[in-house]
Amino acid sequence: MIDAYEDPGTPDRRGGWHYLWWLVRCQPGRSALGALIASVWMVLLAATPYLMAKAIDEGLEPGDLGLLTAWSAALFLVGAFNAWLSIMRHRTMTRVRMDANFRTVKVVVGHAVRLGAALSRRAGAGEVVTIGVGDVQTIASALTVVGPGVGAIIAYLVVAGLLVSVSPVIAAVVLLGMPVIVGLVGPFLTRLQGAETEYRDRQGVLTARIADLAGGLRVLNGLGGKGLFADAFRHDSQRLREQGYRVGAVTSWVQALGVGLPTLFLAVVTWLAARLAAQGDISIGELVSVYGYVAVLVGPVAFWVECGYMLSRGVVAARRVVRFLSLEPMEDRGTRDAPAEASVLHDPESGVRILPGRLTALAGARPADTAEVMDRLARYTPSKASWGDIPLDEIRLPQIRARILMADHEADVFAGKLREVLTPVRGAGNCATSHDAAAPAEQPADAHPPAHITTALHTAAAEDIVQSLPDGLDSPVDANARNLSGGQRQRIRLARALAADPEVLLAIEPTSALDAHTEARVATRLKEARRGRTTVVTTTSPLVLAHADTVIHLVDGKVAATGTHQGLLDHDPAYKALVARDTDAEEAMR
Repeated sequence: MIDAYEDPGTPDRRGGWHYLWWLVRCQPGRSALGALIASVWMVLLAATPYLMAKAIDEGLEPGDLGLLTAWSAALFLVGAFNAWLSIMRHRTMTRVRMDANFRTVKVVVGHAVRLGAALSRRAGAGEVVTIGVGDVQTIASALTVVGPGVGAIIAYLVVAGLLVSVSPVIAAVVLLGMPVIVGLVGPFLTRLQGAETEYRDRQGVLTARIADLAGGLRVLNGLGGKGLFADAFRHDSQRLREQGYRVGAVTSWVQALGVGLPTLFLAVVTWLAARLAAQGDISIGELVSVYGYVAVLVGPVAFWVECGYMLSRGVVAARRVVRFLSLEPMEDRGTRDAPAEASVLHDPESGVRILPGRLTALAGARPADTAEVMDRLARYTPSKASWGDIPLDEIRLPQIRARILMADHEADVFAGKLREVLTPVRGAGNCATSHDAAAPAEQPADAHPPAHITTALHTAAAEDIVQSLPDGLDSPVDANARNLSGGQRQRIRLARALAADPEVLLAIEPTSALDAHTEARVATRLKEARRGRTTVVTTTSPLVLAHADTVIHLVDGKVAATGTHQGLLDHDPAYKALVARDTDAEEAMR
């Protein structure tokens, strides 16, 4: 089985079937052993009716106690050996499935790490969660076909050969009947793939909504949007439930036919064999063996139906994994150096120009518009944005990450001591993951915090957070700071970005979860702490806009007006209406 530190290999991303076959090829010895053991196990199941027929025809019917005892002993030994094989088959196939499970987890997690900051921009949270929670297990289960699936084919051919020695007519009926049964189930498996694909997609959408709801419930309450969001969630969950019923309906038919049709076929063949025995064409022992052979065939056919069902679901899951693995991180083709001195950041698509050394605020009715501008200025999406007179795409990416920091108000916070969370890693570039890039030096519990951390906490009005924790800066922080309130998390994220002291700080909605009093303090301190350095914030809060050197009003993602906060209030009615709406929302949240 794959080791935790072993290279999982390069997955085949050409499609779902190719990915499943790659998982098999990664463990050829174990896969071949599983197929061999399963084949011998199923063939020996067919040996039971053969030995029983011999015991009847050569021992019981003639009254030969010696032969009856010998054949009975052989029957016992074969049964005992087959029981041991069954245990080994299960162990081997468990290892095959676990290897596929761990290998898929490693390639998915490894690719998520390679995507880095581009992950949240290329795939939704619901998609990633659905892959990790459900798809990995489904893919691993699909590899059952390697063992029992191959064994079912071998056993089917062996039993058909044995039946030829008993009655060619029965052998012909069995050889033709079993493929017909599998063929009848086939269309349901095709329908299952389509229904399962749609179900998985809707499941990803609903999971993303749950994540959004968990993270923004307070804001939704304040803005009166909880009911609207609840209605959307209820609608999506009902659609998912209905699709789940469709998947369940198809699955029930597959499983019912997989068990019912072979049993019905067993009754037909038994009736045919009984007529042949009554006519004297076959012996009583051969009649018993025919019944046993067909009863044994029910297992392989049921296995094949089950394998078809698992493969259908496995291919759907594998396609989702392949789609995720096909996402590419932002390509770095930059060969030029960044401007040696502070320079203008320009986004031609929106018309935004960020002058160096100033606090600039981007205000827009749609937060997505301002966030897209910030993504382009930080080079998280391809664009024609420039720094100075150099296109951002032509500058070496490490230089951009070292000097331009994107501070998202929902950036990840990894579990650890608060001191470690706030300790920047030079050159990490993205405050969402900076403290995880390298572990800071361990400091004693009574050590005074460095000056830059103290200043950052003061600027973000976060000193009270440290004071309220039992061990101060050495207090543990949960993943994404779940043990802190929404406003505390936002201030800690802002303090972490300020502690990095980047040349250019791009902060997305840095005060959206704060009360008016705290927000006013942060706005005042932020301008003073970042004086002489380039700072850009996206906000519609008048408390922050009033402290900005320049305010850029965006309408539909384009610059509509530029000026000071007061100047825009006096001359831009649309801007005044936007700020007034935000003021009403703040009063509702109090």
